[in-house]
Amino acid sequence: MAEITFFTEEISFNLPQKIFLKNWIAEVIALENKIKGDINYIFCNDTYLSKLNLQYLKHDTLTDIITFDYTKDNNGLISGDIFISIERVKENAMALKIPFPIELNRVMIHGVLHLLGYKDKTKAEKAIMRQKEDNYLYLHFQLK
Repeated sequence: MAEITFFTEEISFNLPQKIFLKNWIAEVIALENKIKGDINYIFCNDTYLSKLNLQYLKHDTLTDIITFDYTKDNNGLISGDIFISIERVKENAMALKIPFPIELNRVMIHGVLHLLGYKDKTKAEKAIMRQKEDNYLYLHFQLK
């Protein structure tokens, strides 16, 4: 059975409301007319994510998220690994002057949006991605 799971690498981090978050993510996937496959969230530190970024993407920069998409065909089933730097999310939340949980939820759904096929390389793609993030964050807080 397909699952959404949460792991940590090289940090101690406790994600609150895991069941609620799993249900929210599954709802987002359903709203996009896709089928939930196995999705793993791996929460880590900057160092761990930087190593992945350099090794797999050849980018020598800090980032808050890397998504590895394992979706193989167009049957609508999505799956992948979503690595998130908790350090980077905390710093971004402080810089943006928003609560850490809101920024973390935004980054979490950002990864799912990548699995759903959304990109963020161009200005137009970034605008669509941000609109989707905002819509699904709004849904998240309506469900609470």
